[in-house]
Amino acid sequence: RNNGPSLPPLRDLDSGSWDANQNPIRNRIGSTNICPGDEYLRDGCQIKSESSTTMVEKAKSVSGRKDQTDRSFGIQNSDGFKIIIENLSVAYSDGTESLKNVNLRIRRNAITVLFGPAGGGKSTLLRTLNRLNDLADVVHFNGHVWIDGKDILDPDIDTIALRRKVGIVFARPVVLPMSLRKNVTYGLELANKKDAALFDELVEKSLRAAALWEEVNDRLDDPAASLSGGQQQRLCLARVLALEPDVILLDEPTSGLDPISTGKIEATLQELVERYTIVLVPHSVQQAARTAQDAAFFLDGELIEFAPGKKIFTNPKDQRTEDYVQGRFG
Repeated sequence: RNNGPSLPPLRDLDSGSWDANQNPIRNRIGSTNICPGDEYLRDGCQIKSESSTTMVEKAKSVSGRKDQTDRSFGIQNSDGFKIIIENLSVAYSDGTESLKNVNLRIRRNAITVLFGPAGGGKSTLLRTLNRLNDLADVVHFNGHVWIDGKDILDPDIDTIALRRKVGIVFARPVVLPMSLRKNVTYGLELANKKDAALFDELVEKSLRAAALWEEVNDRLDDPAASLSGGQQQRLCLARVLALEPDVILLDEPTSGLDPISTGKIEATLQELVERYTIVLVPHSVQQAARTAQDAAFFLDGELIEFAPGKKIFTNPKDQRTEDYVQGRFG
């Protein structure tokens, strides 16, 4: 399998620390299977993908392989959905199953929030969406993840191209030990792009999109480490945007930021969603309610409920969702 370029361990990216001795956090096992892969209820209207008949009917068990799914079929029409997740299960080498039979459809140009208590599998799902789990100790997965009709879990997928298309920003900003400008253009340089004029254009465009340009345009050659925490996180977002992705994944991007910086990033997401599909793991229920256009509640590796944001935070169908939203646990 093509794992793409060498990256720091996932646990280091999560924490912002490059300490190789830090132990990764694993999730607990889930048990409930809900929602068939080809239908969901949204505001009382059933949404079905006409392409569901072309999906794989059943995952095949193949002894001795990490990926035990038949990928011989494809989705020709996603009916307005950018990402379709079907029967996805992920297990780690220590025996824990982080995701269990998850079915989820993510709309194009929408902010889809994945929320729930720690250990629910939210971060595992984000990593699966751009194959970062290839670099972790995953020993088993089943299911499909279709992006624009292509199953990205196919062993033959170009993971380098995928990670340019599906960018990710982690909980703590990981700025590179170089200038602000170089941080933004780093991915472009790895892609062997050398047009200086293009670089200048994309640096300004990306920093403006990340709501950072006005604050740093006169010091682009300063070290990135000189920025505040909130500015560093927006710089990481700009670095992703410079590659012109289709999907942006954010794993608790404001968990360590002050309210003002948090507000700027949330406002930026509302502008970016006009051009990108955004999947966000928020750091609180309050942030989930503020930002979600669609929301999925995860508990112990299960997808418990999926609904429009305005509905799930005011009138959830599942008692577990209501208990979590009301702060009775988690």
